[in-house]
Amino acid sequence: MVMDAMHIIMNDANIVSVAQLRELVKFTNRVEFRSASKAEMYQWIEEALGKFRYFSLRSKKEKTVVLSYLKQMTGLSRGHVKRLVKRKKRNGKILRITSTRHFFPKVYGTDDIARLIETDNAHGRMSGEATKRILERQYAVFGDKRFEHIRHISVSHLYNLRGARQYESHALYIEKTRATTVPIGIRRKPKPDGKPGYIRVDSVHQGDSDKEKGVYHINLVDEVTQWEVVGCVEGISEQFLLPLLLELLALFPFRILGFHSDNGSEYINYVVAKLLAKLTVEQTKSRARRTNDNALVEGKNAAVVRKYMGYAYIPAVNNEMLQTTTFDTIQAAPEREPLV
Repeated sequence: MVMDAMHIIMNDANIVSVAQLRELVKFTNRVEFRSASKAEMYQWIEEALGKFRYFSLRSKKEKTVVLSYLKQMTGLSRGHVKRLVKRKKRNGKILRITSTRHFFPKVYGTDDIARLIETDNAHGRMSGEATKRILERQYAVFGDKRFEHIRHISVSHLYNLRGARQYESHALYIEKTRATTVPIGIRRKPKPDGKPGYIRVDSVHQGDSDKEKGVYHINLVDEVTQWEVVGCVEGISEQFLLPLLLELLALFPFRILGFHSDNGSEYINYVVAKLLAKLTVEQTKSRARRTNDNALVEGKNAAVVRKYMGYAYIPAVNNEMLQTTTFDTIQAAPEREPLV
């Protein structure tokens, strides 16, 4: 029920205390009053604040009652009323702000968005950098003057245009990256609950040279204890990786409960899944658009592996030498039952 304050007669002169005001607010909690103009509304708020001595009230509950009364009578939000009260306290009067908010002018209009839609529909919505190059070539190479303006767009602002309503209404490719549907591992972040045994794993490639692959470092880190084991392998195929994984997992001084990796095929395959199932180890994998799911081992890659091994190319034939050196420098783990 909405009633115009200019067309009703309400005598509240006899209401002089906050206690009486509290009862009035309860009575009018289903009625919304609105004034005819902002100037009249601001004048009434000033009079109400002075009448109930709002700035002299010491109780927060009493101030809340006054604010509720102002909100109910004006139809404004509670936040808007509080801003007006602050303006009254600061300036001694609620002055109407006539200046408007500053808006940056639009550089790219509907025609430019239409060119972007046309390009994305033709090329299958490529990355921002690739799309920018296509827009530039449309004008510079093929002489299409319709792309003269949008060819200057930045990659970051290109994604802003892809979020426009016009784009979403006419583009054919607006879906985000879909998660792969490989039925191996559980797609979630591990939850160790303070218990050791939940291992994060990742591969670190030691560069290429003349189309020859370098060695691969296999980095395993326990999430809770930060116990870290690094191995070296010639390749990341199942032939090389499976024996190394068994050897590295045996170096941990506690029972392995979880094995988490990204979605790389070196770990998400039926051979590794069979091994982990035999060891009764839960296998989990990172989720799409959740870059922090495997952040722990990613940080260790830079802080530990790259710190000691660097970024230079190391031939794959040196993997046995590196592996022997790594195991010689690892502190011997306490004896425990074999994994298999």
